[in-house]
Amino acid sequence: MLSGKRIILGVTGGIAAYKAVFLLREFQKAGAEVRVTMTPSATRFVGLETFTSLSGHDVAIEIFPKEEQATEWTRHINWGEWADLFVIAPCTGNTLAKIANGISDNMLTATVLAARSPLLICPTMDGEMYESPSVSENLKKVESFGYHILEPESGFLASGLEGKGRLPEIDVILEKASEIIGSVKGPLEGKKVIVTAGPTREFIDPVRFISNPSSGKMGFAMATAAQRLGAEVTLIHGPVSIDKPEGIITKSIVSAEDLYKAVQQNADADVIIMSAAVSDFTPANTFEHKVKKESGDNTINLKNTTDILSWLGERKPTHQTLIGFAMETQNLIQNATSKLERKKADWIIANSLSNKDTGFEADTNQVHVLGKSSKTEFKGTKQEVAERVLKFIFDSE
Repeated sequence: MLSGKRIILGVTGGIAAYKAVFLLREFQKAGAEVRVTMTPSATRFVGLETFTSLSGHDVAIEIFPKEEQATEWTRHINWGEWADLFVIAPCTGNTLAKIANGISDNMLTATVLAARSPLLICPTMDGEMYESPSVSENLKKVESFGYHILEPESGFLASGLEGKGRLPEIDVILEKASEIIGSVKGPLEGKKVIVTAGPTREFIDPVRFISNPSSGKMGFAMATAAQRLGAEVTLIHGPVSIDKPEGIITKSIVSAEDLYKAVQQNADADVIIMSAAVSDFTPANTFEHKVKKESGDNTINLKNTTDILSWLGERKPTHQTLIGFAMETQNLIQNATSKLERKKADWIIANSLSNKDTGFEADTNQVHVLGKSSKTEFKGTKQEVAERVLKFIFDSE
């Protein structure tokens, strides 16, 4: 259940903080990607460098970081959208009280407020503390919020006494985390989703073609995001060199006509995401053999390819959500809005080639999501953008 999932591991300032290092490694062994947030007190038990090195991500501690990281103060929002599960292990009585009362004075407690995922709290403290009226009341309160509580185990405690307050064994936490994730149904659960990605190639002769620089990265990210939201995904892609996502049915095509035929076969899907960079033109005539420079004509006659998005829009069943893409070099919002109306799509995701570090082949993107009655903008890695776009769209419906 944890394979491919995204987990925030929250670590607070109790002696059991050292066990969180082992929990992080076991989450990773189970196939999860983990990011760590710590309270300032937790750093007195385990150095943040340990978690940074093992997780491969910066550790979030303070809401307002150093000046060179000024833009990172919104990290709790981004992480809250990113995660499939938030696990706080160990959770001290102090942090529990803050969660119960909505106090957000560090990055961990701020991320709790921003999280859209389930929250698993593993309270650990001395036995008398755990049995105190205030802790008991706070546990009831957070449970009423819908948060999950994994009760501590009994045994020898750091105080030298015996009682109930030990962090449960790692495998117990893993089992509970898997149970929680397995019970969560995404907004695309049971839905059939078709995603198109990458370029098409329109051949002039066996060695020459018309195409574009699309890498397929954005389309692949959309397919992965749809899968994480519970969908049964089929990815139809043009010639690309990136790795195909695991667990997703893929179909390779070459030309715009190939793509049109593949989409026709899946036109009744619940969701169609047309992120492929489809050639608008194709040679009117193609040559069976390579055209020699000495005998070739320097003019190529072109004809329009089938407008696949328009074809889908004209025939769209009532249950279907149709999502198109628009890449522009000028008048981005105006042209994308016009495309939304002309193509009869439900949503258009628009980005500009003129922006630095976005568009073809880049790993990051900045997009405008335009619907018939709502719109928004997202920026980040293409995978982050894809996740946020789909969550926005299907939260809006």
